Amino acid sequence: MIRNDWTQAEIENLYHSPVLDLIYQAATVHRQYHNPQEVQVCTLLSIKTGGCPEDCAYCSQAARYQTGVNVHKLLSVPEVLQKAQEAKESGSTRFCMGAAWREVRDNRDFDRVLEMVKGVNALGMEVCCTLGMLTAEQAQKLKEAGLFAYNHNLDTSESHYGDVITTRTFDDRLKTIENVRKSGISVCCGGIIGLGETDEDRISMLHTLATLPEHPESVPVNALVSIEGTPLENQERVSVWEMVRMIATARITMPQAMVRLSAGRLEMSTEEQALCFLAGANSIFAGDKLLTTPNPEQNADQQLFSMLNLTPRPSFKGESATA
Repeated sequence: MIRNDWTQAEIENLYHSPVLDLIYQAATVHRQYHNPQEVQVCTLLSIKTGGCPEDCAYCSQAARYQTGVNVHKLLSVPEVLQKAQEAKESGSTRFCMGAAWREVRDNRDFDRVLEMVKGVNALGMEVCCTLGMLTAEQAQKLKEAGLFAYNHNLDTSESHYGDVITTRTFDDRLKTIENVRKSGISVCCGGIIGLGETDEDRISMLHTLATLPEHPESVPVNALVSIEGTPLENQERVSVWEMVRMIATARITMPQAMVRLSAGRLEMSTEEQALCFLAGANSIFAGDKLLTTPNPEQNADQQLFSMLNLTPRPSFKGESATA
């Protein structure tokens, strides 16, 4: 049964249960709702890089930090469609476009993004955007252009949020998610671990997601990739067991969601990634970069899929391609 009434105590008990028991329970739930051999392959492209006015303490694209990231203006529509075609040919079925904006503004740049959405949708791929805060009217325009999903992560718990970001609030995040949901666009919303948070913060973030009126259709679980020049540059890498606990708890509490093994995968061995798939992850980002951070190369992922007998999940599975 899909539940939206999880208590924090219930999620805490799951998260802290013996790890092998937790993996077994998550794997069982995963097989009830998904084909365990299918993994959604997504490509993430930075369509506008750097110069962001936000102060997210983990981000290489914040203008106030000296991270060596070169600022690039918004790409042209033909450039993006070429990248989308290449991603499709390499096996991706979802194409995500990210712009280093605080919020979407009603201007020519947004008009250009709408053209990108129309073009990628025409390729038969699920098209996703992550553009910052979004009004209800802007969400509706993206929906009409053919946007399938919108990513807007919570990042961390409400209580830890102010230690990571001060230029917008946790409620701002929830408002954008509400606007996306009301427009009929699929919600992609997860977070990052390794930001100096506690286990209680991680549990609280999962509780927020699992008690939304509707669960996100996609839940990315990111491990912090420390970037030199950011306030969190000296954070230690999280262990695979921390990732497994997050993925497994997300899978059990949000059974129908795609749980995405996202940032931090480059540092994981094949065995560690296999554990994450066993614990309920069924989505990854492909391509050599996630916006500005390194990611496994295409050949490495092909070998991974071959070794584990995984196949890419088709686009629009369970959906109308014209929705």
